[in-house]
Amino acid sequence: MKVILLQDVEKLGKKFEVKEVKEGYARNFLIPNKLAKPATKESLKWLEIQKEIEEKKAEQELKKFQELATKIDGTELVIPVKVGEENQLFEKITAQKISDKLKETGINIEKEQIQLEEPIKELGEFPIKIKFPHNLEAELRLIVTEEKI
Repeated sequence: MKVILLQDVEKLGKKFEVKEVKEGYARNFLIPNKLAKPATKESLKWLEIQKEIEEKKAEQELKKFQELATKIDGTELVIPVKVGEENQLFEKITAQKISDKLKETGINIEKEQIQLEEPIKELGEFPIKIKFPHNLEAELRLIVTEEKI
């Protein structure tokens, strides 16, 4: 029996793929759990429309992330921190702190997107990579300075 997958199904296929499965598997598991629907003429037409919609969404998303990556690329982000004697930082600069500082400037980046191997523990300039969906990357310069009191 041919079915259209409505969601990704492990060991079977991805969303919107047409698969040949055993009738019992389709009728007893896939269809009742809304994981698939029978591949009829009408549902195949519906599938084509859904694929077009998904494609347009993906294009818009890609464009949005490209604009954001272009906006971030080469940007300098200054984070002032309290420093003790011998230029010891009182706090580490983490991905969360960088994300919060970017949000203050109007750039919405999640901490998971920031590629930081370990927290920054010293003053100076650091290149920070930011990963986006669709294999896009941007790099900003993080400048950690002493907080003026």
